[in-house]
Amino acid sequence: MLAEERLERITALVDERGTVSSSELMETLGASDSTVRRDLTRLAQEGRIVKVHGGARAVGAASRLSVVSMDQTVGEKLDVNLAQKTRIARFAASLIAPDDFVFIDAGSTTGCLAEAITETRATYVTNSIEIARTLVEKGCRVLLPAGEIKTVTGALVGEQTVETLRRFRFTVGFFGTNGATPDAGFTTPEAGEAFVKETALSHTLKPYVLCDSGKFSIVSPVAFAAFDAATALTDAVPEELAGYPNVVAVP
Repeated sequence: MLAEERLERITALVDERGTVSSSELMETLGASDSTVRRDLTRLAQEGRIVKVHGGARAVGAASRLSVVSMDQTVGEKLDVNLAQKTRIARFAASLIAPDDFVFIDAGSTTGCLAEAITETRATYVTNSIEIARTLVEKGCRVLLPAGEIKTVTGALVGEQTVETLRRFRFTVGFFGTNGATPDAGFTTPEAGEAFVKETALSHTLKPYVLCDSGKFSIVSPVAFAAFDAATALTDAVPEELAGYPNVVAVP
């Protein structure tokens, strides 16, 4: 691929998605890390993109927030930014110790986490039927709260779910999110899942939100935690969030 064609494709991808990681560009373009870094530097100098740690964002992306008010199935969400989600999930899995009492939220990135988990001595609680199945097949001890199964996401929700989670005290927890901004906090489209997330997160000693960088330009209708209430594990930190100690780009 010619250099100019590659630059045009990078610009188009960044404009379309708002933020793109270097690893995604390498995979999409079939280019080396050094080539992508060089291209991003040139495009930033020309004012066509903004170079951020681990990738790039569109010019003015910070002010172009998208509102996502409808939930998708886990399968539909999994196809979006899969490489980034897998990378985040692998790092998150490394944070689990043998004696941990772990909460894992329903979601696509947390589903990737379940696939990446190798620590089978910890005890896991999840409100996701699919994640529970994955962990049981690995030989993990798994607890499911009571509640109603939400058809779209396969998550357990409702008063029984919330009441069960209120009784637990987790050492570490991993949560999905649809949007993440300093002003709105961590947000999701549906109130039932938001209440479950809020309850579990508030009862977790070390809460982590698994958040690919594309979600930093999205707001959903229901907040489940303030932006500083958890550590956001992401593939790339946007420039405007570089000063936030709780936003961490995974290796």
